[in-house]
Amino acid sequence: MALAARAEIKVGEKFPEIATSTIGGKLRELTKGRVVLVDFWASWCVPCARSFPVMDELQKTYGAKGLVIIAVNVDEIKADMESFLKAHPVTFSVVRDAKQRLVEKTGIAAMPSSFLLDKNGKVAFAHSGFHGSETQAQYKREIESLLKQDPK
Repeated sequence: MALAARAEIKVGEKFPEIATSTIGGKLRELTKGRVVLVDFWASWCVPCARSFPVMDELQKTYGAKGLVIIAVNVDEIKADMESFLKAHPVTFSVVRDAKQRLVEKTGIAAMPSSFLLDKNGKVAFAHSGFHGSETQAQYKREIESLLKQDPK
């Protein structure tokens, strides 16, 4: 069963530039030619807390094979994000979209929402919410299929 996100950006479309990041231009280099999982989350989101260990495991398993995970925080208060990250430490990149510019461009309707991008930066899969082992299994299948593809 596909878990499609209700978003303005659709599968097959180019994902907007992640210009809101605190790591700026490094992000562009980090993601070039790689499979990217962009996950929108907030400190108050209970499913987000459950998804973080899964995404961290995915980063550790597939990172050397070409996966980059970028978690986009939407908290208005930076301390809320920092507190969450102390309680849920991760090895993947975390950026902040406090003014929700990227949220607007993508049309995010729920937390968490995530997009798996192919090696060309196009949305290959979209997810709304986190449904435990079901979502984890979907991520693995989708990531493995995208890692096998040659960028065109």
